[in-house]
Amino acid sequence: MKERIHKVLARAGVGSRRGIEKLIAENRVQVNGKIAKLGDSLGRTDSVRVDGKQVKVESAFTQGRRVIAYHKPEGEVCTASDPEGRPTVFDRLPEAGQGRWIMVGRLDVNTAGLLLFTTDGELAHRLMHPSSGVDREYAVRVKGHVNEEMLTRLKAGVELEDGPAKFTDIQRSVEDGDGINHWYYCVLMEGRHREARRLWESQGVMVSRLRRVRYGCIFLPKRLRSGRWEELDQRAVNDLSDLVGAERREVPQKTPDQRIKEKRIIGKKVNTGRIRASGAKRRT
Repeated sequence: MKERIHKVLARAGVGSRRGIEKLIAENRVQVNGKIAKLGDSLGRTDSVRVDGKQVKVESAFTQGRRVIAYHKPEGEVCTASDPEGRPTVFDRLPEAGQGRWIMVGRLDVNTAGLLLFTTDGELAHRLMHPSSGVDREYAVRVKGHVNEEMLTRLKAGVELEDGPAKFTDIQRSVEDGDGINHWYYCVLMEGRHREARRLWESQGVMVSRLRRVRYGCIFLPKRLRSGRWEELDQRAVNDLSDLVGAERREVPQKTPDQRIKEKRIIGKKVNTGRIRASGAKRRT
């Protein structure tokens, strides 16, 4: 069975369908040694290169759409490996099976909370692209005096070094006290580097804790402990796909043996993650 080339490469994580069409138009995609054309189809045994780099397309025909929610702890970096030896968000993830885990957005090393990973490159791209309008909600603890004028400015927009930015909503936590630290829930429509922190700091207050609690329609489950992950079920994956206009795809079902093996691997990775995290703290 063959499918249109832009659909296959999108699922393989090369980019969005529109971006792949641009690559093809620029003669940067080869199929079986020949320059690909718009409208070409691919089979699972075809050899594909993008800018000379081999792309594995077989998994795009066989894998379902898997999505996991990960509760990132502070101190982990959002890279596959780190030259400084710090723990990464990939260290404790399960095996992806066919394909690979693609991270949806990033969190800086000192930010905790919800990170999504998927095996579907097209879904990941849509979830991150500004045109999709997917909002991100954060719980933030700020140290300093916060008044209504400050909140108004943060919602109207302030100028940062990389351009204007704003929160689309800010709500004070109902559990907030009367001390010098205050908890707020705030919403961003984009994911620029340290944007939430920089917005608050532009008003002369310090962010002492920051945690992402929602990405689009997916909330960080209260039961999900720091450093743990859970796989989204078919309904949640459908909701996420519908949110960005992606075609629904089946979530693969695991056998009892796969679940048992996965639990064993989780235990080993959690313990390894704790050892690496404690080592990183000692070095700092």
